[in-house]
Amino acid sequence: MSNSIFHKSMVGFCLAIVLVLAACSSDEESGGDTGGENTVQFWHSMTDTSGEAVEYVIEAFEEANPDINIEATYVANQGEGQNEKLLTAIAGGNPPDVAYFDRFEVAAWAAQGSLEPLTEMAEEDGISQDNYYDFAWEEVSYEGDLYGIPTTTDSRLLFYNKDHFEEVGLDPENPPATIEELEEAAEKLTIKDGNRFERIGFIPWFGQGWFYGWGWSFGGDFYDIETGEVTADDPKNVEALEWITEFGQEYGVEDIAGFTDSQGSGAMDPFVSGQISMKIDGNFGVAALEKFAPDLNYGVSPIPTPTGDNFKTWSGGWSVVIPKGANNQEGAWEFLKFFGSEEGQRIFSETSRDFSVIESVNESLGYDEDPIFSEFINILPESNSRPVMTEGSLYWNALADAVEASTRGNGTPKENLEKVTQQVTEALGE
Repeated sequence: MSNSIFHKSMVGFCLAIVLVLAACSSDEESGGDTGGENTVQFWHSMTDTSGEAVEYVIEAFEEANPDINIEATYVANQGEGQNEKLLTAIAGGNPPDVAYFDRFEVAAWAAQGSLEPLTEMAEEDGISQDNYYDFAWEEVSYEGDLYGIPTTTDSRLLFYNKDHFEEVGLDPENPPATIEELEEAAEKLTIKDGNRFERIGFIPWFGQGWFYGWGWSFGGDFYDIETGEVTADDPKNVEALEWITEFGQEYGVEDIAGFTDSQGSGAMDPFVSGQISMKIDGNFGVAALEKFAPDLNYGVSPIPTPTGDNFKTWSGGWSVVIPKGANNQEGAWEFLKFFGSEEGQRIFSETSRDFSVIESVNESLGYDEDPIFSEFINILPESNSRPVMTEGSLYWNALADAVEASTRGNGTPKENLEKVTQQVTEALGE
């Protein structure tokens, strides 16, 4: 999933300028109803296997609903922070009827009035949170209203190299469950020559080791949705950042930076090349290992916690939404219902190999029988979504800055997280 920058102010800025642009291009690549009364215009950015999965969902929907035609359009760079074309279409009064949409952006777009609320239609058709993982439903809801139907998801775990474990006398079938065990394993696994790492056991912030995951693993919280209170400086979050900071000091932040700066992705991923023994990553990382290191002997386990229990993770994913002003909202809703149903989810996930947001679908596809994927599936009921708020991207970036500042000695973890709380609180109050 993308971690690119997206901010509410950018949405406002784009909406201001695209009103002019839209007037000049309203006939160009229109998302309006160009295919007849029963045509649903659908924009998505899915390619390869995910693109095929979309086609299969459409075929099944049209077979079940012969009076509705889905006209799908591939829109490049549609995703988190990259929806200028959709903004232009909405501002110009020519949006598609349905868009495949990153759930992380739903709150900001709902607040700007760029999405149609779905609450009444969902209630009439008996579609509720009971059908989905809690975090996925919460991420498409804003201020009591529903604005999307969730489709796919992911989760994050600790990946570890079993051969490395055996090499240093660690049990490859007993990965670290506590923070203390993680520290001990990292120390044994690390090989360093002067300031240069030949191999490093673990880096807390490497890969998908974002601070949200550590805060939740330490028992912290980041936002009270009932009161709207930002709680970046929750004492447990402070404890998590203190640990990360101490870890960086022990191994040398500059030395770690020198190591990570020389790495890459794909075949150059240090976990693939054997230069890092453990990392936090998502289920989407499995495909890269199958491609670039099919013989790698590795395992996955929950992200360690101070107590070795109450394991947590966090998840992102996609949804289908109806952009504001969509022409064929009735047909669009029928397509949303199908895409988000067990049948639609099974068709999509069977081809794309993405996890569904419906537990029964994941079970039916056999994910729970795979030794790797089952671990990712098992943690989903305990997963969190990033805080549902209009300033979600600001919060994300501010937390990353707090980790960077703390590990480099620019302010204490408590001071830096207090700054994040103040910064995001002020932005929400604007």
